[in-house]
Amino acid sequence: MDNQYSSSEGRISELQEQLFSQQSLKKQLPIISELANAGEGGLDVLMTFLEKQGATPTPAVGEAYIALYQAQLPKTDEFLQQKFPQGVVPLETERGVDYSPLQEALVQRDFQQADRLTLLKRCELAGEQAMQRRWVYFTEVENFPSTDLKTMDQLWYVHSQGKFGFSVQRKIWLSLGKEFPKLWEKIGWKQGKYWTRYPHEFIWDLSAPVGHLPLSNQLRGVRSFASLLSHPVWQELENEK
Repeated sequence: MDNQYSSSEGRISELQEQLFSQQSLKKQLPIISELANAGEGGLDVLMTFLEKQGATPTPAVGEAYIALYQAQLPKTDEFLQQKFPQGVVPLETERGVDYSPLQEALVQRDFQQADRLTLLKRCELAGEQAMQRRWVYFTEVENFPSTDLKTMDQLWYVHSQGKFGFSVQRKIWLSLGKEFPKLWEKIGWKQGKYWTRYPHEFIWDLSAPVGHLPLSNQLRGVRSFASLLSHPVWQELENEK
């Protein structure tokens, strides 16, 4: 029994060293997953990881947060409440929009609900008329505050292992020469001449293609989504790197 405990402790120490020395998300994710399933010792490592790196939201930080959230132990719950009461992504807004329901849906990996909330929050940003019609004009998207778009994008990116978000969609769009027909195929919104049907043909989990979520209604035309992917916020973020 002592040997087994010692072996388990040794493995956790090994994983801790690997996690803190790795910069590659692809390598960090399986380490975080193994630690999440290694009992309290593994969860202790994830809490230490969040304390040290949680100030910079990354998909690895998001994955560690979700693992601790899902543990549902008094120890982990208290830690998250004390250290990260608002989560790991700052919920910044210039128009008084509450992004905590979106954050909660993403932490729970309820991507369909998160997608609905993302549309709702875009309508909130656009104003009363958009709230009534339940969609936004491209001219309204152009006037979205950079702060709010960054918040929504970070929430998606950080809580999806880096697979989802507007910035992810933009990166793919640029790599395809801004050709939307190629983008629809690449992110799984269209197959051949047939649009993917909402909601049952979309994939609401991490097995979806990169950039699959959040959705944007293309049946009303491409201009609103084009305005979103061309918004100045993305160039601002790229210049910060």
